[in-house]
Amino acid sequence: MSTPKPVQTIHDLMVQALAMEREAVDRYTELAEMMAMHNNNEVAELFRKMAGYEQLHVQHILKDMGWSADSAPLPPEGAWSTTEAPEAVPIDEMHYLMHPWHALQLARAAEQRAVEFFDGLARQATDAEIRGAAEEMRAEEVEHVGLIDAWLAKVPKPDANWAEDPDPPRYED
Repeated sequence: MSTPKPVQTIHDLMVQALAMEREAVDRYTELAEMMAMHNNNEVAELFRKMAGYEQLHVQHILKDMGWSADSAPLPPEGAWSTTEAPEAVPIDEMHYLMHPWHALQLARAAEQRAVEFFDGLARQATDAEIRGAAEEMRAEEVEHVGLIDAWLAKVPKPDANWAEDPDPPRYED
């Protein structure tokens, strides 16, 4: 992951953090719906839980900044170096037969990207208040990685043939 663009104010930092958390809520919700559509309810529920955790962060940022959900500012173009926020799980890494272990691996990678993003902002910050806020957000993301690691310890790693479907979807024109 490339180094994020430095932020100049707490406001700018929180705008980026809010956008990241909102995108994570949306993506985890979308992934839950995808898994439910394929009757993969165990993974769907896991993604719903992740969306719930991210929504708590959204609410926390809105409250701390005194923003309403409808009037919160949007981040500027190019706020991050990729087309999606660092914490978003890439849709193209989904598989309709994935197991909870796979879902947790994707979620862990997204949370780790968020750790690295906030770490980069903290290292670049010349203002102590911005550095402290970025470090606090990094610490929250580190907690998420730890939570996911604990979940990973409880779920079995799938067999090598996990993606074999005895009744694959059929597409007809």
